[in-house]
Amino acid sequence: MRQTLIIFMAFCLSGAALAQAPPAKTDAKADGKAKTEAKADPREAIARKFGDIKLEDVRMSPVNGVYEITRNSQLTYVTADGRYAFAGDLIDIDGDANISENRRRAIRSRMINAVPESEMLVFSPKDPKYVVTVFTDIDCGYCRRLHSQIAQYNKLGIGVRYLFFPRSGPNTESWHKAESVWCAANRNEALTRAKKGEDIKASKCPTDIIKRDFELGLKLDVDGTPAIFLPSGELVAGYAPPDELVKYIKTGKWPARR
Repeated sequence: MRQTLIIFMAFCLSGAALAQAPPAKTDAKADGKAKTEAKADPREAIARKFGDIKLEDVRMSPVNGVYEITRNSQLTYVTADGRYAFAGDLIDIDGDANISENRRRAIRSRMINAVPESEMLVFSPKDPKYVVTVFTDIDCGYCRRLHSQIAQYNKLGIGVRYLFFPRSGPNTESWHKAESVWCAANRNEALTRAKKGEDIKASKCPTDIIKRDFELGLKLDVDGTPAIFLPSGELVAGYAPPDELVKYIKTGKWPARR
C-alpha cells in the first residue's frame, strides 16, 4: 500500500512539473512558411512551368492529383507537381464516357457561340429544329455540294450558319473570294453565286471577319472543309448528306455506309 502511494505521488509531482514548464519555443517563420506551402495552389506552379498559359487555363481533372491544361480546344493533363504530362483522352470506364471529348465539345460550343449570328451567313428555315455551324471554303468541292442542297437541309429543319475558312490562307484567291462575298450587298445570294463559280464584284469594305473566322477555325483544330459543328460542339469532319446528318443529330448514329 505504501509503495503504491509513493508511486502515485511521484506521478502527480511529475505532472505538475510538466504543467508548469514553459512552452517549447517554435520558429514562427518556419510555421508560417509551412502553412503557406500547404495552401499553395498547384495551378500557379503549373502555369509558371508551362509559361504560355494562364491560371484559368488550368483546372483539377476528375483524377486526384492530375490537372487539366486547356489551350483553345486542346487538352493536356499534368501531375500536380508539374513533372509529368500526358496527352490523350481521359476515359471514365465505369461511366462509359469520354471525359476529354465531352470537355472539348463544351469548349468548342462556347467559342463558336461567342460569334454573333449577325456576323455569320445564315441559311435557315423560320423555326429550325437544329442548328449547325459550318466552316466553309468557297472553292471546296464538298462545300459546294453541301450548299447546293441547302434547301434540303432547311426542309429537314436544319439551320446552317456559315463561317469562312479559306484553306489556302490569307492573301490567296479563295480568301479574296470570301472578302467579296462578305462585302456584297446581299451576302447570302453572293455566297450561293460564288459557290456556283460566279465572279462576285463588290465594293471594298472592312473584312476583318474573314481573318477572325479563319483564326477561330484554327483554334478549333479545323483542318479541312466543310467542318460541321453540332450544337453540342461535336465536330463532323467533312460533307454529310441532309438525310444522314439529320438522322445523326436525332440518334447519334450514322447510316451503315458512312
